[in-house]
Amino acid sequence: MAMVKDFIDSNDFTKEQILAIEDLAIAMKKAIKQNGYYPHLLRNKSLGMIFQQVSTRTRLSFETAMTDLGGHAQFYGPGTIQLGGHESLGDTARVMGSLLDIMMARVNRHKDVQGLAEGSAVAVINGMSEYNHPTQEIGDLLTMLENVPEGKRIEDCTLAFIGDATQVCVSLMFICSKIGMHFVQFGPKGHQITDGGLQVENKVDLLAIGEANCKESGGTIVISDDIECIKGADFVYTDVWYGLYDAEEGGESYMDVFYPKYQVNMDLMNYAGPNSKFMHCLPATRGEEVTDEVMDDSERSLCWDEAENRKHSIRALLATFGKRTPLNDEGVDYSSKEELHAALAHIEALQA
Repeated sequence: MAMVKDFIDSNDFTKEQILAIEDLAIAMKKAIKQNGYYPHLLRNKSLGMIFQQVSTRTRLSFETAMTDLGGHAQFYGPGTIQLGGHESLGDTARVMGSLLDIMMARVNRHKDVQGLAEGSAVAVINGMSEYNHPTQEIGDLLTMLENVPEGKRIEDCTLAFIGDATQVCVSLMFICSKIGMHFVQFGPKGHQITDGGLQVENKVDLLAIGEANCKESGGTIVISDDIECIKGADFVYTDVWYGLYDAEEGGESYMDVFYPKYQVNMDLMNYAGPNSKFMHCLPATRGEEVTDEVMDDSERSLCWDEAENRKHSIRALLATFGKRTPLNDEGVDYSSKEELHAALAHIEALQA
């Protein structure tokens, strides 16, 4: 199965393809952090970044990653570009695809990033929609791969998501089920993946997608409001209790739903397991979904490494889906040189 043109949904890719992107991320991270060698795989190329909401980590990660690869990023902030307004979405995509080398869009509605991809001659990366957050998935998987417990494979690991069925929660179910991991959502009824916790415009059966992935990968999915389901989790993950899109709970009412049962505190972490690691997509509302003690625990919190890994993983996405330029590293000595060349060769073979 040849790799598709755009990175819109991780479910469009095989396990091998996803892990090949992660291998490329790891090799480039080593080259840059250990040796100071920046592989200019997108030399003189332009990335167009469309944002329909404000952003911190996504914007910083894409801009920095594109610069690291020798290219240039152009920022189109909320309200500065029309998507399906006076000009049709298809026309916008056609024009931008002729002027740019790769695009990223963080949109309010998933159909907009799909429309951009359909109309654009160059690749489009989904920077987040109300349906999913696939660039977060790739950064999170990179973080988990770097922190697999000794004696385990990634396929042996369990990720327990605590709280609301946000698009991050659903995206984690997608990537865990694709890789063959064990995914758990511990959340209240009415806010679970199985009961419409995430409101998606096209009414997709989210659980059915995860279950289909599991049939191929050997992964498992458990969704429950019983805390027993998190026992033995290698990674404990949470997100804010109020969604960015069309939140049903307004004001302080979400506190009545989630607090204190679904707050990630040290008691919950220890209940999951003495060596479980904490993850959060950020931004976090300290004192609500997570306590300071957990977030700032230097032994158990991975959320800061996870935030940095957005940049490292996005480099790999840009290098995979953008118009690559020759690596041109003859005469340069760096520790991951063979690893980087092998990772690029694997990507090229999968795209052929």
